[in-house]
Amino acid sequence: MYGITKPISIAGPTKPDLYRNAELEKFLVDLGLNESKDETTKREEVLGRIDQIVKGWVKQLTRQRGYTDQMVEEANAVIFTFGSYRLGVHGPGADIDTLCVGPSYVNREEDFFIILHDILADMEEVTELQPVPDAHVPVMKFKFQGISIDLLYASISLLVVPEDLDISNGSVLFEVDEQTVRSLNGCRVADQILKLVPNVEHFRTTLRCLKFWAKRRGVYSNVTGFLGGVNWALLVARVCQLYPNAIPSMLVSRFFRVYTQWRWPNPVMLCSIEEDDLGFPVWDPRKNPWDRFHLMPIITPAYPCMNSSYNVSISTLRVMTEQFLSGNRICEEIELNKAQWSALFEPYLFFEAYKNYLQVDIVAADAADLLAWKGWVESRLRQLTLKIERDTNGMLQCHPYPNEYIDASKQCPHCAFFMGLQRKEGVTGQEGQQFDIRGTVDEFRQEINMYMFWKPGMDIFVSHVRRRQLPGFVFPDGYKRSRPSRHNQHASKTSEDVARSQSGSAERPGKRKNDCEMEDLKPEKPKKQAFSSPLRQQSVSPSSSASRSGVASLASSCECVKLGCSTIGDIGSNCEGCC
Repeated sequence: MYGITKPISIAGPTKPDLYRNAELEKFLVDLGLNESKDETTKREEVLGRIDQIVKGWVKQLTRQRGYTDQMVEEANAVIFTFGSYRLGVHGPGADIDTLCVGPSYVNREEDFFIILHDILADMEEVTELQPVPDAHVPVMKFKFQGISIDLLYASISLLVVPEDLDISNGSVLFEVDEQTVRSLNGCRVADQILKLVPNVEHFRTTLRCLKFWAKRRGVYSNVTGFLGGVNWALLVARVCQLYPNAIPSMLVSRFFRVYTQWRWPNPVMLCSIEEDDLGFPVWDPRKNPWDRFHLMPIITPAYPCMNSSYNVSISTLRVMTEQFLSGNRICEEIELNKAQWSALFEPYLFFEAYKNYLQVDIVAADAADLLAWKGWVESRLRQLTLKIERDTNGMLQCHPYPNEYIDASKQCPHCAFFMGLQRKEGVTGQEGQQFDIRGTVDEFRQEINMYMFWKPGMDIFVSHVRRRQLPGFVFPDGYKRSRPSRHNQHASKTSEDVARSQSGSAERPGKRKNDCEMEDLKPEKPKKQAFSSPLRQQSVSPSSSASRSGVASLASSCECVKLGCSTIGDIGSNCEGCC
């Protein structure tokens, strides 16, 4: 038996299942989700070069620290991969999640993030080098000969790291800190997943399919509060356990059936949670009060077992629930021969889904500064969603969208992120009732400005925009669609399904009617309202710069969220004066 429960079904495929599976695999091949042999070879060569570099780096440090010639000769570091590459589901252009395991006397803070960083910075093959030492899992990001690498470091309690180190052995966790455990567990979790599924190839095809679906539907992003690669892998692996003889076309369909009905926060687990003498904390809501607040626990199978989806919020869980319902309905139609696989992978039309959005513009003096500044802001955007949920008592719902957009017309490097805004489903408001998020945005802005590597030119602007005011650069052709698409009707039905499943009532259709009525309401003077960050001039630091901020409140008239604005000081329109 695979997993912690008996399977739901041990049935194998029928003839129609085999036909649908052949169609699905052909569809995936036509999409080009598999990389070419040349790219596979290049990745292997790049990993070989990185392995040589870290081995030389450790030998250099061993020699500098006065160890014997024999120790210098034996000094070693080993490269492991994890994530999609180790699971065998990476596609063209995907990054390679990489772990360097080194000896006990080579540390992360100075040896990895300073000395190795400087070695890489001097190499022509290395571009876009970005150290992120303060991340939950410290990482060095860069491109090597054009291939994106995320490099972690783990110093284990051995003077010499053997070339054939078994990273799945629990002994590697002896006398290491929690950051090192998190670094090591990426590889350990990937290995465990592959051991715990009934059929590895069926798992890989299904995961490849579901990852592509999640990206098309805008729910693939751990940092934004959705799910990342390991989360999707664990969800797919659990479905494989529940249907051990199913083929990919069946598993995709069962995936949506299972998670449409899943009663969160019941955890998804591939195996039982085990404790160990090493004493690291494991996920256990009975003992750890903080674990009780997790909304969508997806537990890793390697010790110490942790919740891999702690970033999920009320808002992002709502969005994913809607998408699971949509996927389930389409799969039912596919099984009835009423739809093709292409229908499942239709892109989510985010900019047609809401009437109101928050636009977060990020600017910097040059491309290198923008890369670092954007990484910092993006890692904190989830906090803005949580703060809005908190300060409106969950009445104003946010849908953060993980895609970034670039306004090529800006003179300075720029990117933007967007959040959809709407009143909570099934709740009606009084005429003119306001959602005042002035303080919320200001608090978020102040936290962003605490960035310890801030440089002049780094700035952030938060503004409210209505759908008809969205900038052209968010649309593929540079302009908006002229009328609602069939997809919008499809999304409307999904929302109705969610409302019914959560409240047992059919309030959503009434809301759609009000929405249509509100479309005809036009403000006297449509314009974007901006919450701008303190404008830094003449190299003024974030802590000492004078704040010049736009102050506004979001007001709700029936079902239409609109913005009433008052200003303090001199505020310009969204980001227009920054470049």
